[in-house]
Amino acid sequence: MIMSFNSLFRIFQSKFLIPALIFFAGSAAELSAQASVSIDKIVARVDNYYILNSEIEEMYQGYLQQNQNNVDKCDLLESLIINKMLLAKAEIDSVEVEEKDIDSQLNGRMNMMIQRFGSEQNLVEAYGKSIDALKSELRQQLKEQLTVETMQQKIAGDVKITPREVRKFFNGIPKDSLPFIPAEVEVGHIVRQGTVTQEQKQKLRNQLLEYKKRVEQGEDFAILAQIHSDDVLSAKAGGDLGFAGRGAMVPEFEGAALALKVNEISEPVESKFGFHLIQLLQTRGAEYRARHILLRPDYNEGTDITDASRFLDSLRILIEADSLSFAKAAKEHSQDEMTAEMGGLLQDMQTQTSYLALDATMDPVLYFALDSMQVGQISRPLVYRTDEGQSAMRIIWYKSKKEPHVANLKDDYEKISNIVLSNKKNTALEKWFSKAQGDVFIRVEPEFGNCRILSELASVEQ
Repeated sequence: MIMSFNSLFRIFQSKFLIPALIFFAGSAAELSAQASVSIDKIVARVDNYYILNSEIEEMYQGYLQQNQNNVDKCDLLESLIINKMLLAKAEIDSVEVEEKDIDSQLNGRMNMMIQRFGSEQNLVEAYGKSIDALKSELRQQLKEQLTVETMQQKIAGDVKITPREVRKFFNGIPKDSLPFIPAEVEVGHIVRQGTVTQEQKQKLRNQLLEYKKRVEQGEDFAILAQIHSDDVLSAKAGGDLGFAGRGAMVPEFEGAALALKVNEISEPVESKFGFHLIQLLQTRGAEYRARHILLRPDYNEGTDITDASRFLDSLRILIEADSLSFAKAAKEHSQDEMTAEMGGLLQDMQTQTSYLALDATMDPVLYFALDSMQVGQISRPLVYRTDEGQSAMRIIWYKSKKEPHVANLKDDYEKISNIVLSNKKNTALEKWFSKAQGDVFIRVEPEFGNCRILSELASVEQ
């Protein structure tokens, strides 16, 4: 029987490496923000760490939303237990991650989530929690994720493979079970976001000027901020941002705030976040305290993509004339930060390569765009919606195509070697796990007592 490569990859992918994805690679907490979960109860314990039924349910729902319907809850529980074992052993071995690394990851993740949901308000409504509460939960998840990754690196980071091992693995697969590789393509894109229209900008300026007039006539700035500001976090404090040192705020905001006298209110100020009405409250040495009302543009209704389209068309002409490479143009001009550093190439998140399966799993918009293109061709500017929901344009480069075929070492060495490396790391982690289980206490509740390997590793409460 011939199976697809993705099926083979899932079979051989190490369950010991799954934990790196659990703590929010988008598969659990974020993608199932509104998913219903079972009534919470403890289903397993690893030393002082507890695993809740809701954790398994959230992970399960997250995989279902990614159309991964063959996930077994026993596998999810095993992955969580392994995570907790790594955390427990990290405590025993005094393995710690630096706070600055956690802060860096936290800030980046929060910004990405806010952009994805469109605003802090949308994020708060989606999760039903305040920004502070979300950051607190996310910080703990990040700390655990980074600790797990550090332990995995410590245990299996030095694992290497040789060409001989790759050949031996491949030759050991029965000929009638060799994976089938569908047609695959390499695709790059360069994205340019639309610009906020002058009409939209003027609308926001006029609205802020109206708020300024109302404050000058006696209304409370704080009340107006609570009601109207799009900065949900500061709005709860009446727009108060607290004390900030020089360089903490974006230059436009800081420059306008420091130009004010105490209690004075600025004219509308534009920054990358939107438009601000700023009031300086206090100065203290090199620090200052201000509050603001922030209004964000409507990126859907108030966005002009004309300039973006013209810019991309000019880039396309330069690339086609060999005056500029696509990769260089993407690195210098694409506003998709995820792909710009890779020369604009889109990535398959499962296989971690630039080859995308040309089948039903592909984004339908991209699929139909490629259907009318030839390899090597660059499209004219096409309408594009970013992950954050903003209106944009993009040009697509159809870099290469591999025809469908049964896997072989010549064409698919990288894919096969990834499986072999995953297996070898898995073996190293299994050996570690076997030795480490004696150092920690593991108990699984009866409902999961029949899960394979758990009955061998843990005591099951009768």
